[in-house]
Amino acid sequence: MMNCSGLVSENNVPVPLKSISVQLQVQDHVASVSSSLQYVNEEERPLEAVFVFPLPADAAVCHFSARIGEQEIVAEVQDKQSARDRYDDAVSSGQQAFLLEESAESPDVFRLNVGCLSPGQSASITIVYVIELSVQADNALRFCLPAVLNPRYKPAASAPGVPEVSSACVIPYTLSLSVDVRSSDPISRLESSCPLDPLEFLDAQHTHATVNLSAGHQFDKDVELLLYYENTHQPTAVVEAGAAAAKPGSLMGDPALMISLYPEFPADVTASLSSQCEFIFLVDRSGSMSWRMHHGKDAQIRIESARDTLLLLLKSLPMGSYFNIYGFGSRFESIFPQSVVYCEFTLEDALRRVKIMNADLGGTEILEPLKHIYSQPCYPDHPRQLFVFTDGEVWNTKEVLDLVKSHVYSHRCFSFGIGEGASTALVTGMAREGSGHAQFITGTDRMQPKVMQSLRFALQPAVDNISVDWTVPEGVTVDMLSAPINALFQGQRALIYAQIKGQSSGETEGAVTVKYKLKGRPVTNQLQFTLKPTEDTGLTIHWLAARSVIRSLELQERAGQERAAGIENIRSRIVELSVQAGVSSVHTAFIGVNKDSKQTVKGPLLLRRVPVPCVILGSPQRIPAYKGAANLDMNIGAILTGIGGCSPVGMPVIIGGRSPEKMADMGWFSEPIETKRKLQSTSAHNLSLWAEPEPRTDPLLQLVSLQKAAGSWELNAALAEVFGKTEDEVTNQKPAQVDGSVWATVLALIWLYSYKSDQQVEWQFVAMKAASWIRSQKQDGLSQCVCDGNVLLGSQVTEDMLGI
Repeated sequence: MMNCSGLVSENNVPVPLKSISVQLQVQDHVASVSSSLQYVNEEERPLEAVFVFPLPADAAVCHFSARIGEQEIVAEVQDKQSARDRYDDAVSSGQQAFLLEESAESPDVFRLNVGCLSPGQSASITIVYVIELSVQADNALRFCLPAVLNPRYKPAASAPGVPEVSSACVIPYTLSLSVDVRSSDPISRLESSCPLDPLEFLDAQHTHATVNLSAGHQFDKDVELLLYYENTHQPTAVVEAGAAAAKPGSLMGDPALMISLYPEFPADVTASLSSQCEFIFLVDRSGSMSWRMHHGKDAQIRIESARDTLLLLLKSLPMGSYFNIYGFGSRFESIFPQSVVYCEFTLEDALRRVKIMNADLGGTEILEPLKHIYSQPCYPDHPRQLFVFTDGEVWNTKEVLDLVKSHVYSHRCFSFGIGEGASTALVTGMAREGSGHAQFITGTDRMQPKVMQSLRFALQPAVDNISVDWTVPEGVTVDMLSAPINALFQGQRALIYAQIKGQSSGETEGAVTVKYKLKGRPVTNQLQFTLKPTEDTGLTIHWLAARSVIRSLELQERAGQERAAGIENIRSRIVELSVQAGVSSVHTAFIGVNKDSKQTVKGPLLLRRVPVPCVILGSPQRIPAYKGAANLDMNIGAILTGIGGCSPVGMPVIIGGRSPEKMADMGWFSEPIETKRKLQSTSAHNLSLWAEPEPRTDPLLQLVSLQKAAGSWELNAALAEVFGKTEDEVTNQKPAQVDGSVWATVLALIWLYSYKSDQQVEWQFVAMKAASWIRSQKQDGLSQCVCDGNVLLGSQVTEDMLGI
């Protein structure tokens, strides 16, 4: 059996990583993250360590350095092949070298090589990246320090290229995390999925605060921070001075501008969300979807949460829409051969099939179902809205994103990353390229509120004819660096990066105007800004702007629409800008070589790789190659416990399955469910993520499940049970002049507003349909109906509150 303990040597010597220190600095809507890793080679021979770790997909890595003793080595950005050659030459000659590069398959996976650490030698490596903070449904700004890198499922026939990893289990190092927040708006509070020390304000205005991660973090999940400002939706403009050493006229030499806009839609448009669309729900049914949502008590199974969410979504769709549901894994299947019109018959048929939907389709291959969906003709006057639910574990992320991008004009894509380790590159990328919105469901988050917010966006009419105009003084020009804006949603931020060229002898003010059409009506949003940087705040905006340009160029390159000479020109521009800005790209890498070392490292080099936790049971067998790695002889009769692994950004890397389903995702088992049965009594701790939960009864979901497609409820015993009444009690209180369905529907609305007001975001569309149906009945005596309903249910709501 392969032993497991971090980075292991031939004699099972522990991993050389000893501690990680992370400093997070937040300025309004952007964050700078600095992670320092302390290594010690405790082996008797020279060591080369290889780490594969996650970073947020939109992060711009802007600094990489190493300190050995008193010697500091600051890495520089070079063409990737040149950097690799230089690293290999240095290591083969016994010099100390460090190489950091982005995966060619997914921009949220990085590989770090630490070369030639002498026996007993220590090294400190620092990685710095900057990132935009995303806005959540409750107006929080979200930062996530990825701990978990799930395996990217790779079909056997695929080409190699995904980083390889090996196995291990324990974490013999420490983590510290400090957070410093500065804002132009007062800070309301800061919450986290992990224990924090008390928030400390450093000024009377509450615009500067610090907090630390409490001791004892278990390394079993991402560190998620939710930051609340008093006025999150205040449009802002920040101008940042260029680097003094950079060439004037270059991106890094000129001032850079970041605009944060929050489009304001007309009130009558946002109040009416009855758009008829085609809704396609694409649900991950791979084995990993049988994991629990989190480690806590009563955690729901992922596929079970997806079923509940589909119930809410289906009940919330407007009449006259079209819809279909796809499940995907190693293969895919759909409920209907093609999208069908939304009515009572099709709704009930779909719900019957959703109830038996399981995580039973094997691996995670999303490309083929997407190709099939896009091959289906769209319905006239029914814009397509694609909802994708996945734990985000695919290997061909960039190919998937290119496919979504190529169909951006025929649909909007709303994506949901489920559980720890969902690929930020896949989830955010699909939404970005599909002009939609991305959500992540981690920790104790409920899926339903986030999905229903995205439904609200999907039901908003699409914005078209978007234009961005600049008003600046004579002598000044503004070059927009961001990709064109394809989607705008009420309450969601639109970020614009620009380069300010030239100088004005007088005026120092400018303005940006965003114009668009909404249901044929022209709308204008404008923001004033100063052309003069207020203070020296570093180069954060420049780095993010450079990253935005690089990503756009990489997309053009992959589209391959230019001739060979044009493709090579794009690649050269990517390398040039990456080197100039000192920001990572797919074609460059950070390389640092210790040229001042007084002695070279002698002796054969030990290669150590990032560990992978596994939970496997069965007879000894040879596991097939995965991600290009060599086959491993493993004793499947033992359970490899723990989580293990390490991530240079500050958390453990978790690659591989804690369940048979996860191993099935990788193609290691042909019968994941049967294997699960064999394991269920083996280890409660290790199986806690995927063991079957106790059946649960949610009154809200019970009520929603009873609603008809048009919005009404029937007066029956099942509805009365939700209210805690008998059918006779409910029937006997019905006003004589009121129809039974109207009475039942009014009671359902009263119950929702009285007893589930804290979950209104989940049932808002259900209630809107119900109120609309009641109004269409033109029933007399509604006032008496509401009054009697309040008496029956012990409530105090009004007709106006119910919208009837």
